[in-house]
Amino acid sequence: MRYFRMTTDQMEQLLLHIGPDPTRHTTAYRKPIEAKQRLAVTLRFLATGDSFSSLAFSYRMGESAVALCVEETCKAVVRRLLSSQMPEPKTQDWLAMADRFESRWSFPNSIGAIDGKHVCIQAPPNSGSLYFNYKKTFSVVLLALVDANYRFRIIHVGEYGRTSDGGVYRNSALARGMELQTLGVPEDRTQFHL
Repeated sequence: MRYFRMTTDQMEQLLLHIGPDPTRHTTAYRKPIEAKQRLAVTLRFLATGDSFSSLAFSYRMGESAVALCVEETCKAVVRRLLSSQMPEPKTQDWLAMADRFESRWSFPNSIGAIDGKHVCIQAPPNSGSLYFNYKKTFSVVLLALVDANYRFRIIHVGEYGRTSDGGVYRNSALARGMELQTLGVPEDRTQFHL
């Protein structure tokens, strides 16, 4: 549990969800790294932030193989899970979220609460000050919109740590969708409470 920050059952479930995405094909030169091992390397990297060279030594893999495992497995998780576990809200979802904000928090016409979080990282080589933030650490930014029950509804991850909150929002799909009015967000409602 502590090694990967999830149980064996949770790892198996995640492997089932992402399916064959992180699996490679056998070539005449070598057998591919199994999807289970690719997931293990990725989870260890995400749980600890160890360097690729340290993970390569631990898992008896090449450094470039570790980097590729992490990149491809993360992409598979996003591709497979994000759309099924966090589908884009529709108009009826936004209305339900607004109703919940009003009933739970007495906050009318709110469809979500939005904030950013700096996730500390080791500075990538030759990245200069791109990841260096105002807290004097290196980070990537997670921007999230949550509903009245604290559930993530929309996320945007990966902006450089030095990017301002406004810049992170401006670069997100949420901002583009709001500007182009493609998210199905309903109009404000006028409500009278006596």
